[in-house]
Amino acid sequence: MILTTTPNVDGRHITAYLGIVTGEAIMGANLFRDLFAGIRDIVGGRSAAYEKELRKARETALEELKAAALSLGADAVVGMDIDYEVLGEKNGMLMVSVSGTAVRLG
Repeated sequence: MILTTTPNVDGRHITAYLGIVTGEAIMGANLFRDLFAGIRDIVGGRSAAYEKELRKARETALEELKAAALSLGADAVVGMDIDYEVLGEKNGMLMVSVSGTAVRLG
């Protein structure tokens, strides 16, 4: 499965546009508290544990997007966008959302 932020795939012709596909992953507030409680792993203003959880959330969202595209018979997803949003009454959750257009390539 080809995933790209560009509107096309170089050297390949899009033969069919199959629709918009998305994937989401949400991290809860307890995770943030747990990560920041272990503040000792922060080096140079970065938290390796926090970054690891964000990476895991992004990978989960991308896997959902791929599954949605495959279910439509897609070869690729073009025009992809990755967003990070803070949610909840006290901004206690972080959502990673990915979207794009599922296509078939010739």
